[in-house]
Amino acid sequence: MGRSAFAPAKVNLFLHVGAPDADGHHPLCSLMVFADCGDRLRAGPAEAPSLQVDGPFAHEMGEPFDNLVSRAARALVARAGGPVAPMAVTLEKLLPVAAGLGGGSSDAGAALRLLREALGIAISDAVLTELAAGLGADGAACLFGRPVLAEGRGERLSPAPAMPVLDAVLVNPRVALSTAEVYRALDAAGRFGDVTPPWTPDAFESAAELAAWLGGARNDLQAPAVALAPEVGAVLETLADEPETLLARMSGSGATCFALCPGDIEAQALAERLEAMAPGWWVRRCRLGGPWPDET
Repeated sequence: MGRSAFAPAKVNLFLHVGAPDADGHHPLCSLMVFADCGDRLRAGPAEAPSLQVDGPFAHEMGEPFDNLVSRAARALVARAGGPVAPMAVTLEKLLPVAAGLGGGSSDAGAALRLLREALGIAISDAVLTELAAGLGADGAACLFGRPVLAEGRGERLSPAPAMPVLDAVLVNPRVALSTAEVYRALDAAGRFGDVTPPWTPDAFESAAELAAWLGGARNDLQAPAVALAPEVGAVLETLADEPETLLARMSGSGATCFALCPGDIEAQALAERLEAMAPGWWVRRCRLGGPWPDET
């Protein structure tokens, strides 16, 4: 019988980015949560290893055997240090690509968890985290999909303050943004942020309290992303003007933005209105928190 794993969308509630170091890497500080929507992976025994990509955004993926799922699988097998049974893996790509939602990193994390279980590889969570971190800045955070505060290059993780499950709406104007290009635009502007972790309470009691606190934070990649893709600015302006929105912000390097809402009724109403208002946009009503259970 095949096994499956859920790869949730990652959302940066805030993302502070500092000036690059001598190696060209930007230090960051980010509060990350995970959505109850995302991609799905399935794996089962096969005569030879394979990876198939399907779903509405499969056509936006590059060469299957050069994506993060394949790299994660190769890293896991190499670390296992011996022969393993061949597996057929299917990635159902339900998230837009190059969208600021950590889709590739979350897919890789799901692949590591899924294949460790399916193949019975005796590797600890700590080693799995090491492998995930080697696949990219969001890799470690996206492995288990728990709310975290990420620092350094994204590899230093600490628990997020307690918060309620958040009702939200994700919106992508259907433009892809290259993370590298957004960072180059940030460098050209020279508007770097302070990456010292901000003071946080031990817990947030409501979405309204969290949104008010987040008003003092920011996404330092938002301005350069809007300069590269004005469509992102249009989404943010639209979300900010809607009565259900407590906070509107871009996630990651874009182009996906999110609106935090007071509850599920408001989020549903906002999502339905946006779908009617801008049918060309990708709109998803969701809950933010995590971790979310794997599919069975």
